[in-house]
Amino acid sequence: MGAKDHRQQAESKGRINLAIVTVSDTRTPETDKSGQLIRKLVENAGHAIVDYRIVKDEPDEVVRALDDFAVGPAQIILFNGGTGISQRDRTYDVISRALEKTLPGFGELFRMLSYEEVGSAAMLSRATAGVYRGTVVVSTPGSPNAVGLAMRKLILPEIQHLAWELTR
Repeated sequence: MGAKDHRQQAESKGRINLAIVTVSDTRTPETDKSGQLIRKLVENAGHAIVDYRIVKDEPDEVVRALDDFAVGPAQIILFNGGTGISQRDRTYDVISRALEKTLPGFGELFRMLSYEEVGSAAMLSRATAGVYRGTVVVSTPGSPNAVGLAMRKLILPEIQHLAWELTR
């Protein structure tokens, strides 16, 4: 069975439940443009946001959000922010240590698509994805452009397929 067949079977799962975690030391629900964009894109695609949280870029806060949402109703957790290389960017480090299975292709494809938009600066992104406690976890940079790229080109086209693979 090929990817096309898998996608067709996955469509029978219907609506997918997602959680959003924005990692930022400065954003609020009102200023969280990336979180708002994720919500809009997910809901426009017919899926549901079942949890949302903004956390500081502190390892214990990122871990707490990951653990809390992995046992909740979300099938996919979307982290945005904290994937760069500055001293405050710790999201990747926390998530990469926790993942039980990795999806290296996500980060590779994201950086390839980013390169087409921002050039060599794309190599600074540590976008990643994988599985943690039976939940798909995706982590992207926090800029609205990066979030939009990841959602439109990678996540939404495979959202049902990702959720379906965990249950078969």
